[in-house]
Amino acid sequence: MQGQNQIKLETAPFDPRFPNQNQTRYCYQSYVDFHRCSKLKGEGYEPCNYFKKVYRTMCPAAWVEKWDTQIEEGRFPGRI
Repeated sequence: MQGQNQIKLETAPFDPRFPNQNQTRYCYQSYVDFHRCSKLKGEGYEPCNYFKKVYRTMCPAAWVEKWDTQIEEGRFPGRI
């Protein structure tokens, strides 16, 4: 059954900066890169969505929620 509501699932592509099985750093860096890109180019800048797609694939939802809250409260430990 195919329709307009069909979702295409993909995994994050290989990134040679993060060759190990532990993908924690890849997750975190993609999150930071998305927010830096959005801050620099604007929230509607389509190429930034690459990083968003990666961090949503790689990061546990609880981490993203925590980091989003920290950003909103101005206490995120990373440089964005």
